[in-house]
Amino acid sequence: MQLLNQLFIVFSVLVLFVSSENNEHTNNWAVLVCTSRFWFNYRHMANTLSMYRTVKRLGIPDSQIILMLSDDVSCNSRNLYPGAVFNNMDHSLDLYGESVEVDYRGYEVTVNNFIRLLTDRWDEDQPKNKRLLTDENSNIFIYMTGHGGEDFLKFQDAEEIASQDIADAFQQMHEKKRYNEIFFMIDTCQANTMYSKFYSPNILAMGSSELDESSYSHHSDVEIGIAIIDRFTFYALEYLEKIKEKNSNLSIQDLFDYLTFERVHSHAGMRTDLYGKNVSQALITDFFGSVQEFLPDTAVVDLENSKTVLDLAVEQYNEAPNPEEYLAKTKFVNAKSAINRNMQVGQDQLLLSDEQSIKKYFVAFFILLSTLFFSTLVKRVPEA
Repeated sequence: MQLLNQLFIVFSVLVLFVSSENNEHTNNWAVLVCTSRFWFNYRHMANTLSMYRTVKRLGIPDSQIILMLSDDVSCNSRNLYPGAVFNNMDHSLDLYGESVEVDYRGYEVTVNNFIRLLTDRWDEDQPKNKRLLTDENSNIFIYMTGHGGEDFLKFQDAEEIASQDIADAFQQMHEKKRYNEIFFMIDTCQANTMYSKFYSPNILAMGSSELDESSYSHHSDVEIGIAIIDRFTFYALEYLEKIKEKNSNLSIQDLFDYLTFERVHSHAGMRTDLYGKNVSQALITDFFGSVQEFLPDTAVVDLENSKTVLDLAVEQYNEAPNPEEYLAKTKFVNAKSAINRNMQVGQDQLLLSDEQSIKKYFVAFFILLSTLFFSTLVKRVPEA
């Protein structure tokens, strides 16, 4: 019995060690999908573009955002503001603007392309800007909006994606180590049924409405003549506007608590059983913001009177007592400096390699130790 306890402890330590190795979070991605088309679905495009603006504002670059839009609203003949999309009646913010990068537009927004995007099942000639180039250290925010029902979401009134389809795609992503954590958010009728079939680990899901419950628009614009944003997305954005810096301590739980029935007019839901940790510890910026650190240069430079490196080199050359000797010496110093830099890089790479090797040996040691304990246990078991 004591041997079994020791074996259990060894395996527990090994599992904890390996899991801690793979639980790093180094990059954030966003997949934003508007599954509707046509003018009367203006609000769904505004929903998606609003989320696009928010993740960009919080630091995720366009290179790590996949935007899927029908893109038939901004230039629609019924739009009184050609080339513009708004989510508020005061028209203070043009969501479309000049810096929107649509990766999949029009009839490219299909169930097949969405599943291929998640699982990265593409031909070799697929452009990188249309691929989700994530890894095991990536946190992914997936937002979907459109018309749906129990366990399905329409794609452009031509086809449907089922909740099981998304669940299976997430499982493939997990098996291929394409994510660290996923935050899935959906705004549609009966939205909470769309995450009912999920079964992969480290997934947090939030929806706008329960089974047999509609998801409602927030308000209409008299000039545009149509509803321009949904309630769930409107109040989610209203709360996200509170985040001004990426070191905010507001959590996903705080966001969910804000989406009350009084605001949304439907029962928002959240599934946490697959997530593996307290939702109060899951920061909003873990999915919506950038994880890269930027150190601004605070030095004041006089651009008009500043000198280039070439100017300084020419001055030193002209002021040298023996220009030819100075030139030869400079070449020697530069060459020596380059050699030193290369040696330093080599040493850094060697240290990194040594550190990785130590970790591998540590894991191998525990596996060997566990095998010895197990073999000893087998030998002690009496034959029947």
